[in-house]
Amino acid sequence: MSLAERSAKGDIFVQPSVDGDLPGPRSAELLARQDRRESNARTYPRRLPIAVAEASGSFLRDVDGNVFIDFLTGAGVLSLGHNHPELVRTVTAQLARLTHGLDFPTPAKDAFTEAQLSMLPAPLRDRMKLHFCGPTGGDAVDAALKLCKTATGRGGVVAFQGAFHGSGHAAMAVSGLVRQKAPVADGVPGVHFFPYSYCARCPLDLAPRTCDTNCAAYLEHSLRDGNGGVGRPAAVIMEMVQGEGGAVPARPEFVRRVRALTRELDIPLIVDEVQTGGGRTGTWFAFERYDIEPDVIVASKALSGIGVPVAVILYDRRLDVWEPGAHIGTFRGNQLAFAAGAEAVRIIRRDDVLGNVRRRGEQVAGLLAPLAEKNPWVREARGAGLMWGVELADPRDGSPATGAARRVQASALRRGLVIEVGGRDDCVIRILPPLNVTADVVDTACSILIGAIEECCPVAA
Repeated sequence: MSLAERSAKGDIFVQPSVDGDLPGPRSAELLARQDRRESNARTYPRRLPIAVAEASGSFLRDVDGNVFIDFLTGAGVLSLGHNHPELVRTVTAQLARLTHGLDFPTPAKDAFTEAQLSMLPAPLRDRMKLHFCGPTGGDAVDAALKLCKTATGRGGVVAFQGAFHGSGHAAMAVSGLVRQKAPVADGVPGVHFFPYSYCARCPLDLAPRTCDTNCAAYLEHSLRDGNGGVGRPAAVIMEMVQGEGGAVPARPEFVRRVRALTRELDIPLIVDEVQTGGGRTGTWFAFERYDIEPDVIVASKALSGIGVPVAVILYDRRLDVWEPGAHIGTFRGNQLAFAAGAEAVRIIRRDDVLGNVRRRGEQVAGLLAPLAEKNPWVREARGAGLMWGVELADPRDGSPATGAARRVQASALRRGLVIEVGGRDDCVIRILPPLNVTADVVDTACSILIGAIEECCPVAA
């Protein structure tokens, strides 16, 4: 019986099961063919050596019959898990009506727009406009930067160390990962990087865990100092929780001071919610947790709920100075994503999915947060809602434990759990469960993860 059939019968929990070595023989065959034919830039199958046959809810099965709990969920795009039956029905129905509509108004697009605006905090709903981008978060970042440069007439951008905003030319320019940018000469100029409030690795080498605002103070001083070398930028772009940077939530005081500074200096604040948006942190957008109002919101990954691509920016009407055609893209009219996205909002409200995110987030915190006290290899377990990371460091010298994190990932896979590693030096074990994940699945997955950490990072007697 397939995973989808078991889920349809109410058999939601499927025990993870791995038989034999990974990859299995059929997966190994497909991986070898992929290696011969696909770009060397592929990433996930290198450390997660499986070929996926089917998936449902929080589970996937590979072509060899092994069953895994999926706590990667398409890098966060599957907010309601794999193949949510109501979303499948919605997409199937839309498929027979209209699939591609450029930027013409359609019933599906109108319903999606209404749903997205309705999820904003009340003070923002009437003053924000929505722009449909090419169907990736990176293109939406590009659009946000172009919008702010056009509206302000300025060219510089302030970004933060550890940030990741995408792989396109402009998005890569405002991302912190030097290794990604190094092979590409003549990148987008005018980007200034400042420290992010990552207290486990305090970028200013100050007292960790106690300095809520030193990073903000450094930014404030630099932008107010007429001799500081940084002119007033067109925008400041930041993540509320750095995702690829290692699941690092910003300190509330840091975020609020950055927002106050950008208001004072009339600098548009772009909040990148590509990974956090759609409910990942327990509120529809992560900025709501910080009690701020951004000027521009970038959203993409989870908007359709089922992985059908769509990307948007929402922005203050005062910035809408674009000429027609200023930022276009042939695939900005994905009607399947629009239909699914409107339905996903309805389901999220009906099923109190955001409440589930908060409850399951507290459950994850209770299971993973104590690891830092029990195991000297765990520098910090941190997160918000259902976006968590466990950072590993060598207890002998505090250096990033990259090898240990990769061994944990491999051990977890052998035990039936799909997770990712990321952060600086790839030393952070990351989980992105479906937002409607059950308590039983969270318990099982965290038990597997803890067992993998204990195996790969033993505590000395």
